[in-house]
This record gives sequence, C-alpha cells and structure tokens, in this order.
Amino acid sequence: MAEADTARVLASPRFRELVHERTRFAWILSGTMLAIYLVFILLIAFAHGLMATKVSGTISLGLVLGIGVILIAFLLTGIYVFRANGRFDDLTRDLNRELGR
Repeated sequence: MAEADTARVLASPRFRELVHERTRFAWILSGTMLAIYLVFILLIAFAHGLMATKVSGTISLGLVLGIGVILIAFLLTGIYVFRANGRFDDLTRDLNRELGR
C-alpha cells in the first residue's frame, strides 16, 4: 500500500512542481548567501585597509559588514519561511487534495 501511494505522489505533476519550485528557490537563496559570504571573505583577505577603516570610534567597516552578513542570513531565512508558509504550503495542500487526503 505504501509503495503505491509513493508511486502516485512521485507521478503527480503537482508534486514535481512543488519539488522544482522549492529546489530552485533554495538554490537561489543559497547562491545569494554564498556570494555575499565569499565577497566578505575576499575583502577580509585582500582589502585589509578598507576593512580596517574606522566608521565610528573603534568600530571598523569590517565589523559593520560582518554584522551585515549575519543580518542578511536572517533576512534570507525569513524570506524562505515566508515563501514556504505561502506558496509551498498552497502547493502541498493542492497535492493532498489531488491525492484524496
């Protein structure tokens, strides 16, 4: 019985759409975060003077950018959760209806 249900789910166009959208969106967000982090690391490695620039008192540009990288990670996580609770949940609901659950 479980194998038949699994086969029905895997054959469903709605399931394929859900998997495709989730995978694509996750890769976009992961690539964005990776690019931001890579730029930050390259700045640390090759732009010492720039990263050491004082922004205010003892606070350097490197510190501000580092905090920015962390905040962007939280923001991207929030964007994923928002999308998952909206579009992906809708697709999952549609899939369950299609399969009679």
